[in-house]
Amino acid sequence: MTFRARQFTFTFPRPALIMGIVNVTPDSFSDGGQFLDPGAAVEHAITLAAQGADLVDVGGESTRPGATPVSEAEELRRVLPVIERLAGELKAPISIDTMKPAVAQAALRAGASIVNDVAANRAEPAMWRVVAKAGAGYVAMHMQGTPQTMQHEPAYDDVVGAVNTFFGDRLARLQEAGVSAEQVVLDPGLGFGKTAEHNLQLLAGLGRFTRLERPVLLGVSRKSFIGKLLGLEVTARLPAALACACLAVTEGAQMIRTHDVAETAQAVRMAEAVLAQRK
Repeated sequence: MTFRARQFTFTFPRPALIMGIVNVTPDSFSDGGQFLDPGAAVEHAITLAAQGADLVDVGGESTRPGATPVSEAEELRRVLPVIERLAGELKAPISIDTMKPAVAQAALRAGASIVNDVAANRAEPAMWRVVAKAGAGYVAMHMQGTPQTMQHEPAYDDVVGAVNTFFGDRLARLQEAGVSAEQVVLDPGLGFGKTAEHNLQLLAGLGRFTRLERPVLLGVSRKSFIGKLLGLEVTARLPAALACACLAVTEGAQMIRTHDVAETAQAVRMAEAVLAQRK
């Protein structure tokens, strides 16, 4: 299985890719404001790469539950200086975390190689045409609703089945828009329109998504469902997130998105070393 993102190619099986998070926002749920200054964001991204991040994901708009949307101009103001500088300093691929086609297009021109799209549930294909034209990688994430509405009593008859059906539909829609399967990564969207119970069911069912023969990305870092289940504040959730990351790799996930790169890389590599002895 191959994942292609512009000039970058990853062939699986291989060690799971670690995606480091760089939030250039004042209001992200766990690190809002820490890296709003472009210089601080660039320095943080370089540090994450040194700690073992295979990819760096730059975002300029918070997608936490109830987050206030920002304008296209403001999102561009936040992310473009960071991406432009990183493109000249990092060997690792840069991902732009955005729902806006124009922001994705500008970020790709500035040096990004992947579009991480939490709004892959959209009906119109403008974003996918941008990805197709650039030959960029694309993370298709499942979300019920929007960041503003997604946690208003989310409901499913079968959350694993619903997400699996969504992935099949997105792969077909993306192909129609000119995006090849090799460009696509699938993200079940833990915390995006799901209850804590739904998130646990998705974690337990991750192996089902690997049958679609596309890389599966897990984003569980510091998520609120961990706090709800275990009664933990944001700063105390790392051990639980590491447990989820290791379980995900055991179930076949190929990418882990995290704020805590050094710790996650160490835990995942240990899990992989043990798994290698089973073969």
